[in-house]
Amino acid sequence: MTIRYPNGKKYEPVQQQITSKNKNFSFSNRGKTLEEELNESNEFYLSRSIAVIHKKPVPIQIVHVKYPVRSAAVITEAYFRSPSTTDFNGVWKGKYIDFEAKETTSRTSFPLNNIHDHQVEHMKKVTEHDGIAFLIVKFTSLERYFIVPYDYFEEKWERKIAGGRKSITLKEIEDMSIEIEAGFNPRLDYLAALEHLLQSPIKERIERQENE
Repeated sequence: MTIRYPNGKKYEPVQQQITSKNKNFSFSNRGKTLEEELNESNEFYLSRSIAVIHKKPVPIQIVHVKYPVRSAAVITEAYFRSPSTTDFNGVWKGKYIDFEAKETTSRTSFPLNNIHDHQVEHMKKVTEHDGIAFLIVKFTSLERYFIVPYDYFEEKWERKIAGGRKSITLKEIEDMSIEIEAGFNPRLDYLAALEHLLQSPIKERIERQENE
């Protein structure tokens, strides 16, 4: 099936090689994408009435359909009707949460070209309306996961726009994010990490680091 953006440009999915260096990483989870891991975690949250969080559907306009047999239809060409915002959203403890999930094969930094302008603008608007916006970043070669709060991410985004580095180093992410420990059920208990993050505001953490 051919999928195109609103401007007619053909959509080319990014191919990423996912490997695992963690000896404790269960065989059943090897090769799974971050999206799959989050979907499984969200199913756990829903089944335990912890939160209601879902993957957002991608808005697609179907253009051509073939019917190889009467009982089946095959979509052969489609367009993205509009730019997507972020990957996931939902409600947790009476709070609206909205986040983007990204993977990188780099062992040292997260490239900002993985994020689009309209996604940053969307997260900014969510924050302005007292929602909780963040990114979940997976370093696939390290099998490490982080919640990156939007306020901190915005600083690095503005740094890029001003002509600075076009990535966030792993050290910067370690300093200002909360690492998610992968487990069994849920696979990624990112809400526990988010709870910890909300109890330790970024500005306070920066001040503590500067005074050390």
